[in-house]
Parts: sequence; C-alpha cells; structure tokens
Amino acid sequence: MPLTNEQKKQYKSIGHHLKPVLIVSENGLTEGVQAELERALSDHELIKVQLRITERDDRRALMEELCKIGSCELVQSIGKMALIYRKNPKVNKQLSNVHRFQV
Repeated sequence: MPLTNEQKKQYKSIGHHLKPVLIVSENGLTEGVQAELERALSDHELIKVQLRITERDDRRALMEELCKIGSCELVQSIGKMALIYRKNPKVNKQLSNVHRFQV
C-alpha cells in the first residue's frame, strides 16, 4: 500500500535527523548489503541509505532495485541520500524510528 502524502511528510521530518544506516558503494547490492538492509528495515522501519555512486541514473536504478529487493517504499531521495520505509507487523517500539520520533 503506497504511503500517503501526510505519511511521507511525517517520515521526512523524522528522517531529517537520522544518520545513514546503510551505505551502498560501487559494488552494488551484495549479499552483505541485502542482509543489512533486511535487518535495518526489520528493526527500524524507517532508514536512511547513502549511495556512493556518482552517476544519477545509476543511483536511481539502484534505488529502485533496493526497494524491490527490500519490499520497501522510497519516501525521499536527495542527491546521494535516500529515505526508505517498510512497515513491520511486529514492531519493537524501542528500535523503530517511526515510533520513537513520532510527533
């Protein structure tokens, strides 16, 4: 289910204060990156990802691939940073960025 504009606005304000949890380099979506993506989304629901790739089109393609693999939704993408979200049905309120920083 896609995020509403109101949800995106709320998640952007939360994401503004987050540091990148996942950094994707020129090596792309390795098994280690995919495992870390899965762990981070399960724990935090809302995470910031840094893409260390110079070409804009390559970054966009990689972000689409990342969202497809992680079954998550892109909230915002600015430059080399992206904010992604995936709802966790069994959320841990101490780890979830959405629940910890809810306004």
